[in-house]
Amino acid sequence: MRRPSAALAPAEKIAPSTKVGDQAREAEAPVASSALAAGRDVPVDHDRVAEIRKALETGTYPLIPTEIADALIASGLYGKVGK
Repeated sequence: MRRPSAALAPAEKIAPSTKVGDQAREAEAPVASSALAAGRDVPVDHDRVAEIRKALETGTYPLIPTEIADALIASGLYGKVGK
């Protein structure tokens, strides 16, 4: 049995997303507080952090929502970030 087709409108163009640097910085607070809670014993690759920060500021860092979600779930941070 075939479904009657509804009138279809052409797809609208999607506006590009805003860059991370343009968004409010309030999302950084949970990350900063969790870093403080971890103490000074956590090894940090400062060169890699600077590289990622520069890529985020210039809009060249590949943000892939599914990978971000998978990493949050795997780390146990899902539901805890932003609270």
